[in-house]
Amino acid sequence: MKNIINSISFILLGVLTMSCQKQNMHSGNSMQEQIASLPKEAINIEERNGLILMREEEKMAHDVYSFLYDKWNIMIFNNIASSEQTHTDAVLKLLDKYDIDDPASGKNIGVFNDTSLQRMYNQLLINGNYSLLSALTVGATIEDLDIYDLEKLILKADNQDIAFVYNNLLKASRNHMRAFYSQIVYNGGTYRAKYISQQQLEDIVNSPKEVGSWKKSK
Repeated sequence: MKNIINSISFILLGVLTMSCQKQNMHSGNSMQEQIASLPKEAINIEERNGLILMREEEKMAHDVYSFLYDKWNIMIFNNIASSEQTHTDAVLKLLDKYDIDDPASGKNIGVFNDTSLQRMYNQLLINGNYSLLSALTVGATIEDLDIYDLEKLILKADNQDIAFVYNNLLKASRNHMRAFYSQIVYNGGTYRAKYISQQQLEDIVNSPKEVGSWKKSK
């Protein structure tokens, strides 16, 4: 009976994440148009460095989730990897707009300029290879870091287009955290916040899923 329940749960999860993937494809097109429509403003060094960091951080998330999907064949990894591709493409659009060299240009899967991200990627693959529960915990850890970094970068982002992208990425990261956390609990595990506060984590996972808004409000 438990096996049947587990199978049904993962089928439902697959349906939900496939729906999210389709939404991400459409939101990706809207994102490209929206970034182009917002003004190109003077960019400071903190905004520049933030874009370089997030380009590689979102790429790292994509590369880890792709590896975990190949290892465990669970749709949550495949569909969130697709979402992360949309995210890193959004940051690349900003890099191109502001004539900033792309740190991920020519880089294969799992290769990064940022040495801290490279070490993290290497360790997360080791952790995620151990068990499905460990792999889900890797997902929560990545989203934990994303939320932490995006919240800091939003405070430093004066440019409308950069703030717009970061805020949408932050909504998505909180949704990803909700998804990973629920699966961790379902599989008998727990997750403690590593970057954000534990209270913030609990607030996120106990609140409803957020709707992204790549399109500007009128």
